Amino acid sequence: MVKVEIGSNDAGQRLDRFLRKYLKRAPLSAVYKIIRKDLKLNGRRAKEDTVLEEGDVLSLFIDEERLAELTKDPAKRRAKRQFAIAYEDGDVLIVSKPWGLLTHGDSHEKKNTLMNQVCGYLQDRGGYDPADEKTFTPSPVNRLDRNTTGLVIFGKTAAGLRQLTKLIRERDYVSKYYITIVAGDFRDGMVIEDRLVKNAEKNRVRISDSGQSAVSEVRPLERSADGKFSVVEVRLVTGRTHQIRVHLAGKGYPLAGDSKYGTSASGRKANDRLRKLGVTTQLLHAGRLAFGDIPEEYTALQGLRKKEITAPVPAEFQRVWDEIKG
Repeated sequence: MVKVEIGSNDAGQRLDRFLRKYLKRAPLSAVYKIIRKDLKLNGRRAKEDTVLEEGDVLSLFIDEERLAELTKDPAKRRAKRQFAIAYEDGDVLIVSKPWGLLTHGDSHEKKNTLMNQVCGYLQDRGGYDPADEKTFTPSPVNRLDRNTTGLVIFGKTAAGLRQLTKLIRERDYVSKYYITIVAGDFRDGMVIEDRLVKNAEKNRVRISDSGQSAVSEVRPLERSADGKFSVVEVRLVTGRTHQIRVHLAGKGYPLAGDSKYGTSASGRKANDRLRKLGVTTQLLHAGRLAFGDIPEEYTALQGLRKKEITAPVPAEFQRVWDEIKG
């Protein structure tokens, strides 16, 4: 028999969901068989939907060797740190992601990701040890594309991660602002509202009456002397795939360097100009997060209450703008 004590980062989960993550290599059928026949919670049989509390003790009637086969490998996965820290407290870490780095791994890159870099940083600081955790891993609550730079929010603890996820879903307490360079002379602010449909196979999005609602608020920041380029700030009211790129291209202001959606005459000219400067992709930066009057029930997030977090544009973004603004 093996005893497993539930810590603060594992509390609040259903028993079956905890075991599905803890016994990572066990088939689903084996997990439910263990619940029925080989497990007691605080000395009693328990149902799969029982919500675990901190201090609960699970008694697993399997030997240690078998448990070792079924549980996750606690080996550290390290990648050289490339991000900058914009904010940190006991429950939350906000970092600025560089260009070219994946937030999560994919089929081509599993090691050098922002998530692995953040976990390595927290391990070095003593704030996270995978050997001490059964199911929890510090994770992001927002995601940026490989070629988008800027602010990504991580939950360092289970409480922080759960509360951040809930807070962002409510939309009233976190405003996300992006800055980008567009083709054209953008003079007046606008609100863009329509519906977007994604073609997952082509990784492409289009405007459609049957898609998901998408809302962007756009305001001008700077314009080039020749009127061919503008810097704008976009507030994402919703967060759909490629939303900024599709919305601005649809209004005649494609992102400079965006070969996927910048196919208009002005977009192609802007892309040609950027290629001469060594840039072959759009310059999109998640530069500002504004947190509102976060309710007291979000106990792990009070350090963010009415706080604004910023990250400066990358040097490459500034270099390009300096070259084209005139």
